[in-house]
Amino acid sequence: MSVNYRAFFGMTREAFPQDPPLKDILETPDIGQVTQRLHYVLSIGAVGLVTGEVGSGKSTAMRYVLSKLHPSEYRIVHITACSGSILEFYRLLLAELNIERHGSSRAVMIRLIQREIRELVLAKKLNVVLVVDEASMLRLEVFAELHTITQFDADSRAWLPIIFVGRTNLVDKFLFPASKPLASRVVAKAHMEPVDRHGMEQYLAHHLALTGMKTNLLDEAAVTAIHQGSGGLFRKANHLARGALVAAAADESLTVSPEHVRLASTEIF
Repeated sequence: MSVNYRAFFGMTREAFPQDPPLKDILETPDIGQVTQRLHYVLSIGAVGLVTGEVGSGKSTAMRYVLSKLHPSEYRIVHITACSGSILEFYRLLLAELNIERHGSSRAVMIRLIQREIRELVLAKKLNVVLVVDEASMLRLEVFAELHTITQFDADSRAWLPIIFVGRTNLVDKFLFPASKPLASRVVAKAHMEPVDRHGMEQYLAHHLALTGMKTNLLDEAAVTAIHQGSGGLFRKANHLARGALVAAAADESLTVSPEHVRLASTEIF
């Protein structure tokens, strides 16, 4: 694994990075549908879901969409969820809002959160957006109560749209009776599907071109092997493709073959 594949192939940068610069993100159909649905959610101050399996591109899609929201108009409040109680969720939210002193009273926490949101919306003229990543980890008690922080002035004003991002089973959390008040605010759901072989071929070619390659280093069978081995999920495809480049360079081969992909697959889960 010590072979410098970049030097061997004459690449100008690392291939298949985990977090590519925004300008290098390939706008796939799934990213397009996430963009459309989230813009709708934000326009009416509602709740939206973005789901998909691990490595399907949820985080990349969210980075892409949120980057289009100008900081002079939007305040993005981003939380990575945990399996803690509703109080722990409120603590995470308060910390993200830069509110340090809040005690342990649930009522006080809610009041402080709502006061800060009012300040951002009315005084600073910002649109506030709450993004909850890894939301499928949240306890049911969080879903049962979270709608309370979205209620302003007897529920007449929608000042806090929420985007929940998580694995496919996140949808199941909204089907429980206790989640009904929050579920009633959901107006859009975007699911990141594994890509088909054609989509994978486009993705691989796009990222190889970003390294300065003028020709496709992957033969057709290697593309198929990466697609099948990754199950159409981008993160695993990145690992397989980069590992296959390392294997090909070690083999002093200017073309990546299915055997190189197979060797790469032995190094990852």
